[in-house]
Formats: sequence, C-alpha cells, structure tokens
Amino acid sequence: MTNLEATKEMCYLCFNEITKKFQKVPKLEVDLKKMSAPLFVTWEKKNRKNEYRLQGCIGTFQSSNLSSQLPKYAKTSAFDDSRFDPVQKRDLVNLQCTVSVLTNFEAASSPTDWEVGKHGIEINIPPYYSATFLPEVAEEQNWDKETTLLHLIRKSGYRGKIDNEFMSTIKTKRYQSSVCNCTWDEYNEYIQTLEK
Repeated sequence: MTNLEATKEMCYLCFNEITKKFQKVPKLEVDLKKMSAPLFVTWEKKNRKNEYRLQGCIGTFQSSNLSSQLPKYAKTSAFDDSRFDPVQKRDLVNLQCTVSVLTNFEAASSPTDWEVGKHGIEINIPPYYSATFLPEVAEEQNWDKETTLLHLIRKSGYRGKIDNEFMSTIKTKRYQSSVCNCTWDEYNEYIQTLEK
C-alpha cells in the first residue's frame, strides 16, 4: 500500500456528509477514487472553556476505498458512537473533524515495543478482547507506555488480573498515521469559496 496523507479536503468531505443531515450543502468533488487505506474519523466538540473534547471516533483497520469509507465513518462517528450523544445541528459550529489515515502496520515484539507520539497500538488479548489507540492519544493525554497500556487493556473490556504473565499473552501491532483536521469555521469558509 502506498502511504497516503490526510488532507483538509478529506475533512471538508466529512463535514459536508454530516451537515447534509440538517441542511442543504453543495456537492464536493474530492478525487479519492483510487485511494485505499485504513482510517478513523474523529469528532471533537468545543466546550464552554473553548477546549475540544471527544465527541466520537470510529474507523476501520481494513484498507478500503476512501471515497466510500470517509462518508460512512464521518456519519458513524458523529451519530452512532455509543459513548456519546449523536451530533445535533446546534453542535456543528463547535465541531472539529480529524481524519487519520493509518499506515506502516507491523507486529510489535512486545506490548511496549512502540513510541509515544509516533505509533498507535492495537492489542489483542486471547480469547476475544481487543482495542486500539491512535498515535496521538497517549501524547495528548500525557500518558507513558505503561499507563497507555493499562487504559487500552481496560478499553478492551478485560477486567482480570494484570501481571507479567498476562502481559506476555498480549499480541500487539503498531502503526503510524497521517492526520489532518479542520474546524467548522474552516469548512464554512471553504464552502463559501465554492459558492462564489
């Protein structure tokens, strides 16, 4: 797979996709037909302190066509992430969209064989637990590797004892991502240029 880069146009497409649920929007022409990659779409909402807080984040590790996957995951992460209330029309002005195009997947030699700020990690715990954090999560939360792993293990749903023997059973993949984001204001400004 060729390494692809996330772009503002991808974010604009995601904003367009969720905005059209509430109002008429122009058709965006973003040429993604030949591009395939795993991806995640993240929505954050500005609070009263002007800080962005997670509002939804869903994606796929399957490499598939971005022209169909971006709209799908834009909507799914905005409206169907069970951890959050669905985005409402009134939320649009406070949203920021982040597209993460995932690249360079490789098996890690251990659960700590990765770098904070550089790698995302996916863990699989036999028989059926799994979870992932994108590369930016540990750094944004100021977590070290051990803290990140503890949060990831709990995110997977595993509630048993965590010791060295348990840690040796975890299968870990690391990966990197190209990330781009835009705010509602940036999207709106872009749309206005199209309508002139």
